[in-house]
Amino acid sequence: MRATGTFTVEAFTPIEPPLNAGPETGTPVAVATMEKLFAGDITGRSTTLFTYALDPASNIGGYVAMESFEGSLHHRWGTFNFTHSATTAGEDRSAESFAIIPSSGTGELRGISGDGGIAVDGDGTHRLWFDYQLPK
Repeated sequence: MRATGTFTVEAFTPIEPPLNAGPETGTPVAVATMEKLFAGDITGRSTTLFTYALDPASNIGGYVAMESFEGSLHHRWGTFNFTHSATTAGEDRSAESFAIIPSSGTGELRGISGDGGIAVDGDGTHRLWFDYQLPK
């Protein structure tokens, strides 16, 4: 089943100091937390641990994120974790990965599995979808 929705980032909080545990690179690694609100078939909120290496001037870089979601997919309520990552070369996204974490679902979303994706419209609208299965 596919659930689609939009989301807004309500908070983006860098964890200071930035992570500098390795060699100096052109895009240093940083970590932040995020809070998001979702609307559509996907309704609820998430908290995210967001690790990224990004050149803010060119918007070139990449990220890895782990999200904890609380809300509903098609009016089925519960919680679950999902992970996603991508690289950017300015305006495009590539090398995307997206997965619901097995065994993380609770409530009516217990046993959820699947994957999904994120797209950003030209006007900045962030879209998310889950292609998911639930046990019968």
